[in-house]
Amino acid sequence: MTAATRTRRNTLHAAARTAKALGYRALSGIIASHVATGRLITVGTFLDRIGGADLPDGKRSWFGRHAKAAHVEATGATPVMVWAQHRTTGRWIHVNVFGPIDDALYAGLRSYKGTQHLLADTYARCA
Repeated sequence: MTAATRTRRNTLHAAARTAKALGYRALSGIIASHVATGRLITVGTFLDRIGGADLPDGKRSWFGRHAKAAHVEATGATPVMVWAQHRTTGRWIHVNVFGPIDDALYAGLRSYKGTQHLLADTYARCA
C-alpha cells in the first residue's frame, strides 16, 4: 500500500466519524482553507460580489456550468472542487472554485444569457 493510499484511507476514516461540517472540511483539505481565506472563491461568492446575489439558484447553477466550461476550454483541465454548504438548503454540495480574478468567471458571464446583464459594458449601454 502506498503512502498516498494510506493517507486517503485515514482521512476518509476520520471524516466519517466526526461532525458533518468537520468531515466535509477534512475531505476538502487545503482547498477549504483557501476558500475560507479568499484565495479561491466559489461561483456564488463571485456573483454576490458583482451584484448577482438576487439570482435564483437555477441561474447560479447554470452560470457555474458555463464558468466551468470556459475554464476547461482555456486550461484543458477541470477546476478544483470543494465541499460547501448550500446557501438556502444547508445541504453539502461539491462546487467548483476559481481564483478571484479568473478569466473563466468573466467568460461564463458573457456566455450565459442569464448573467449577461451583470457585465459592466451592459450597464454602459443601458445608461
